[in-house]
Amino acid sequence: MAGRRASSPALADIGTRAFTSAGIPGDPLNIAFIGSEQALQDKMLKAGWFPADPIILRSSLRIAKDSIKHKLYPDAPVIDLFVNGCKQDLAFEQAAGGDPSKRHHVRFWQGNTQDDSGRPSWIGAATYDAVVGLSYTTGPITHHIAAEVDKERDKLIADLQQTGSLVVQWIDLFQPTHEGPNGGGDRFVTDGKLGVMKVDK
Repeated sequence: MAGRRASSPALADIGTRAFTSAGIPGDPLNIAFIGSEQALQDKMLKAGWFPADPIILRSSLRIAKDSIKHKLYPDAPVIDLFVNGCKQDLAFEQAAGGDPSKRHHVRFWQGNTQDDSGRPSWIGAATYDAVVGLSYTTGPITHHIAAEVDKERDKLIADLQQTGSLVVQWIDLFQPTHEGPNGGGDRFVTDGKLGVMKVDK
């Protein structure tokens, strides 16, 4: 696969960035999965990635408290981001330390089309939360991501490959913006590649 757009119709209607609720360009989209929702969930769980809690008052207070007390919260919530006006359908994370301030995480949005085999598409943004602090653009408490988002993309792909029965292809020039700020003002750098994972039937 090559070029900025995938040859598969399953990815034809998907953009290249997630956006905040205020419409600010957010994290770069850097990973995709072709397969059913159940297959995606099964792969993520088998790889040691767990669904994030929804953002409610209780979970928001807990993530703040556990960060201060350096207490593990393996399914802490993530802030909603949007693709084509829709918030993420699924979000997963993997703890990277003793508290919620550091974690691996990914959001997935389901596309509106299917591949030639009738399987749905999922586009994702995989990033690493390095520290909790105030947003540089909007002010509220948030996670700040590490700039090298490709490392998180590659880690997630490697983790899922360990579960078996997975084919990985690459779109080399998918992401037109290789450097810039995300919605919280955090800098990111990327090689622009999109890793496309498919369940090997």
